[in-house]
Amino acid sequence: MSRLDPAQYVAHLRRESTRFRDVLTTTPAVARVPSCPDWDADDLLWHLGEVQWFWGEVVGSRPAGPPEEHPARPADREGLLAFFDEASERLAALLGSLPPDEPAWTWADEQTVGFTQRRQAHEAMVHRLDAELAAGAVTALPAELAADGVAEVVDVMKGGEPPAWGAFTPDGHTTALELTDTGDRLVLRTGRFTGTDPGSGTAYDVPHLVRAADDAPADAVVRGGAADVDAWLWRRTDRARLAVSGSEAAFAAFLDAVDQPID
Repeated sequence: MSRLDPAQYVAHLRRESTRFRDVLTTTPAVARVPSCPDWDADDLLWHLGEVQWFWGEVVGSRPAGPPEEHPARPADREGLLAFFDEASERLAALLGSLPPDEPAWTWADEQTVGFTQRRQAHEAMVHRLDAELAAGAVTALPAELAADGVAEVVDVMKGGEPPAWGAFTPDGHTTALELTDTGDRLVLRTGRFTGTDPGSGTAYDVPHLVRAADDAPADAVVRGGAADVDAWLWRRTDRARLAVSGSEAAFAAFLDAVDQPID
């Protein structure tokens, strides 16, 4: 469940996108991105620019589906920055002008503008962190947005209630994420999601997370600041700043569910 309102998500999208651009403007094009080893700084700039262009097209043509053709990548840094500026401003302006319940295509079950308002605020924040890692000058993630990001990872990106065509089989383990600066506590049941998507024909049999009550007992506990937990879940940092306690088996099951990186 989202914890911020649409205006807050759009404000975060603008701030994080501006910081992302500012950092990369002074970062050499060939600087490697440690959190995305296959990319250099210009690859990262193109990636977020194309992502924001894509969702601007989706929201701008709502409720139609995604665009069939994508723009060609500009040949130099100047062109990349110009493309990013146009795409980023268009996306923020569109998302800031629409109510969250407006119908719009997404890749998720939730087909609303609100889904994209939330998702793109987090996309910009995580890639801002990537840019800072490339530049060697990391600044703090905003705690309020990071706490919402933790919930988004476990509720949307790596978990959530299964669709009607799938099933979740719990393995009997639970893990709590306790965010020490915001006071949030999220308890996750681990298990496997199975089923075949009737639309695509894709069969699934993967580790999965489903939320339990926030005050439910947990076999394992991960404690840390919201920014540290969010960055760790996104594979942008290790867990050196986190405290892990309780059942090793439960924590291992949780790790299995969040092990793959999210680009």
